[in-house]
Amino acid sequence: MPTIFRIGPYRFFFWANDRSEAVHVHVERENMIAKFWVDPTRLQESGGFNRNELLKIQKFVEENSIRILEAWNEYFNS
Repeated sequence: MPTIFRIGPYRFFFWANDRSEAVHVHVERENMIAKFWVDPTRLQESGGFNRNELLKIQKFVEENSIRILEAWNEYFNS
């Protein structure tokens, strides 16, 4: 599961077998994990994060969407 980047306590990554889905990113902190679609950015799954934290994470995903797309394309299209 390639890590794309980290921001504070959050690790942004995707699973190696995510190829068959639309571009998305998983975000993990401690034992919590969320999944966001990238374009357009929207929450797919939330596992333990509260609403305020999800909004903060969504903003990180939006601000780094190009970086996420580039990492996705590099990994799955190489």
